[in-house]
Amino acid sequence: MSAQHDHGSNAGHSHAEKNLSDRQLIFAVAINVLLTLAQVVGGIVSGSLALIADALHNFSDAAALGIAWFARKIGRRPADKLMTFGYAQGEVVAALINLTTLLIIGFYLFVEAINRFADPQPVEGWTVIWVAGVALVIDLATAFITHRGAKDSINMKAAFLHNVSDAMASVGVIVAGALILLYELYVADLVITVIIAGYVIWQGVTLLPRTVRLLMGAVPDELEFDRIVAFLENQRGIESVHHVHVWNLGEHHRALETHVVLTSTSLDAI
Repeated sequence: MSAQHDHGSNAGHSHAEKNLSDRQLIFAVAINVLLTLAQVVGGIVSGSLALIADALHNFSDAAALGIAWFARKIGRRPADKLMTFGYAQGEVVAALINLTTLLIIGFYLFVEAINRFADPQPVEGWTVIWVAGVALVIDLATAFITHRGAKDSINMKAAFLHNVSDAMASVGVIVAGALILLYELYVADLVITVIIAGYVIWQGVTLLPRTVRLLMGAVPDELEFDRIVAFLENQRGIESVHHVHVWNLGEHHRALETHVVLTSTSLDAI
């Protein structure tokens, strides 16, 4: 009896808790946008590039949270005739947008800092300290908000770590302002800017490969392709498997699709 081919598919399931509500997420976006505006104005008034660097970093966080909120709403939509696997990949697309923006901002800040090294500008230290101090308080408040969702979502955990890094950057800007007031070390402003830019670029470069792998349908990191194939082939009634595909659907779902060749005894039992 000739063998027949059977085509099957299976998808994993996720039950990510929504400890962070949409309202809290929108509030976090709003206060980060307001903080960004305050830091930009403060940076222009004081002449501090480090303050503007911190502002752009905060803006990237606000954008990241906003895109994450939108992607999460899209990702909740059920599968339909257009998107038969659902809309979970929307969050991965959002991550790619956020990381690309992060890298652009980081390189821009780095170039600006290098250019200013050749022609340092005077910086108003007290303005830098006051604005950065307000930023530090808001960064810590936002980190507290996003921490509630970080326990169950890697996206929210990334947002939480982003806010913590912003708080650290604000501390650095305050230190730069103090050095300017005490010793007139205007170069400290540029050094802090380079450090912030380097950290932003490092974040983007570190997270980008995983995001690209998710979009390109790579085998999930925690799974071993050969073990999956061996497990399927060892099942009773299966002669062989081929055209095996394993990939991620969004952040939490896994999908498996394969062609299965059944044994003749299995076919007789049908």
